[in-house]
Amino acid sequence: MNTSSVRIIDGGLGRELARSGAPFKQPEWSALALIEAPSFVSQAHRAFIDAGAQVITTNSYAVVPFHIGEARFEHLGLALAELSGRLAREAADGAAHPVQVAGSLPPALGSYRPDLFEPAAARRILEVIIAGLRPHVDIWLAETQSAIAEVELVREVLGDDPRPLWISFTLADELVQGRASLRSGESVTAAAQAAERLHAEALLFNCSRPEVMAPAVAEARAATGLELGVYANAFEAGDSTGGANVGLSRLRADTDPQGYLEWARQWVDLGASLVGGCCGIGPEHIACLSAAFKSHPSSTR
Repeated sequence: MNTSSVRIIDGGLGRELARSGAPFKQPEWSALALIEAPSFVSQAHRAFIDAGAQVITTNSYAVVPFHIGEARFEHLGLALAELSGRLAREAADGAAHPVQVAGSLPPALGSYRPDLFEPAAARRILEVIIAGLRPHVDIWLAETQSAIAEVELVREVLGDDPRPLWISFTLADELVQGRASLRSGESVTAAAQAAERLHAEALLFNCSRPEVMAPAVAEARAATGLELGVYANAFEAGDSTGGANVGLSRLRADTDPQGYLEWARQWVDLGASLVGGCCGIGPEHIACLSAAFKSHPSSTR
C-alpha cells in the first residue's frame, strides 16, 4: 500500500484573530475582522503559514446570518465571502512553501445543531458562500458538520465543481461504549460511507474533544480508504455545546503545544494524514506539529 506524508492544516482562526487584537465580539465572531479590519485576517493566515501550515482555511465560517444577521448577509454576504477567499489566496500565493487554500463551508444554520438543519434555508446561504469563494480556493472544506444530511446538501450545491471536497464532521463530546458518533447520533461508519458516496477526497473530524478523535479515526479507517484527518478543539469538557455560537468557551489547560502533539501522534498512528487544529489551537501548536510531522510518513493507507 502507498504511504502519504502528513500534511499540516492551520489552527483556529477565530481565536487567533481575538488574540491578535482584531475586532472580535459576538455575534459576529470571526466575521467582524472581515468587516472592520481585514488586515488582521491576512496577519492570522501568515502566522499559520509561518508556523508551517500547508493548508489554510478561509475566514468564511461566520459569514452566515446566524452571526452577521439576515440583513447584513443579504447585502454583504457575497462580498465578505469573496474577501475571505481573496485574503487566503493572497497569503498562500505569498508563502515561501506551497500552501493550498481550503474554502470553509460551515454548517449554515448553526454549529452543533443538526436539529436546526433545513435544506432550503441552508441552500440559500451555501450558494452565496460558494459563489464568493469559488475564484480563490483549491479545496472545498465542509467543516464542523453535525449530520450526514448537511454534507449531502453541500455536495448537491457544489454540483460538478471539479475541485476536491473534504468533509469534516464534529463529534459528540462523549464516547458510547467506546465508540464516537456525530452530534446527530449517526455513526462514524455511516459518515465514512456517506463521504465515499459523495465522492469526497478526504474525511476529517474537527471541533471536538481530543479524546474522541482516536476512536473516530480507527472506526473510519476500518470503513473507508479515504484520506483521513483531524483538527480538534481545546474546549473544556462539557463546554462546547454552544461554544461556537454563544460566547467564548473555556479552554483546557492540557492542550499546550506539546500536549496537543501527543494527541496528534495517536491520530497519525491510526492513519490520519491531515492534522491541524480548531478552536484554541494557535500558530505555536501548528509549529510543533509541523516540526514533528513534516516529511514524516504517516501510517500505511
